Amino acid sequence: MPRNAEVIRQWTILRELEASRRLTIDDLAKRTEVTTRTIRRDLEALQSVGFALFDEVHDGKKYWKLETRAFKHLDDTGFTLAELSALYFSRTLVECLAATPFKSDVASAFDKLAAALTPGMRQFLDRLPLVFQAKGTAPRGAAEAKAERERIAKLLDATLNNRRATMKYFSMSSAREKEYVIEPYRLLYSPGGLYLLAFVPEYEELRTFSVDRIRSISLHEDRFTPTEIPDAAFAHSLGVNEGPPEHIEIAFEPRIAPYVRERMWHPSQTHTDRPDGGVILSLDVCNDWTLRSWILSFGQLARVMEPPALAAQIKDEIERAGARYAVE
Repeated sequence: MPRNAEVIRQWTILRELEASRRLTIDDLAKRTEVTTRTIRRDLEALQSVGFALFDEVHDGKKYWKLETRAFKHLDDTGFTLAELSALYFSRTLVECLAATPFKSDVASAFDKLAAALTPGMRQFLDRLPLVFQAKGTAPRGAAEAKAERERIAKLLDATLNNRRATMKYFSMSSAREKEYVIEPYRLLYSPGGLYLLAFVPEYEELRTFSVDRIRSISLHEDRFTPTEIPDAAFAHSLGVNEGPPEHIEIAFEPRIAPYVRERMWHPSQTHTDRPDGGVILSLDVCNDWTLRSWILSFGQLARVMEPPALAAQIKDEIERAGARYAVE
């Protein structure tokens, strides 16, 4: 576990206390590989935010314990059968989206939820994924999963505690590894991956980085003061990019038009039906690679009408692709 990952270490302390019933500060320091002074700070921090931690003396030694029914008031919520069933049914979706450090805990929570249902209920609900299924990413190998846990743990620490970091990152645009000093703002999940939104002082701008392409990251002791950022990440992109929106118009052929009409591609979209059965889709989004690759995925069934610069880009991509298939 990363040495300075405060949030993950504190989460580990809670889990160790829950599993062991009671532990000394020395026990916790040994298990998390930090000093007893750090453990005392962690316990104070956890108590201050409301976790039911307390100490008691046995045989002259002070032990720390976690109230096993820390969330006992949850029993008073009175989940209805429909709510309980909906939570159980959402298991596949939630497990697909759970960040790696918390994946096993999510699975354990759903196992306990399953125990609250009768065997007949579980049998019925287990049939639902046959008609509604979520597809997650391919499982990673043990070494790769461990490296990902460490990256995410450090990023969580940096984000929650406003710590600067130095990151080595493989840039697709330059096809080489680069080093950045960053101020991490937010971790974001988008279908297909986890992304980091960070301010880069060298360029004086917010940039988006794929967590998978972070080769290493080390945290600084100094803090930064974050500025306000939009609540909605990538609001003007079909993917995971930032940029000013442009008015885009794309004409789709009649045979693909029903598919285009029925999907919500972006909140800004509107469509206009054409006399021949086709449709013109209008969007206010940024012109990024995600938009261009999406347009290209329709092949000859889509044609950019506005703006002219985007139409030229798509035409150039098609011509370049065609040239690769030229018969010699």
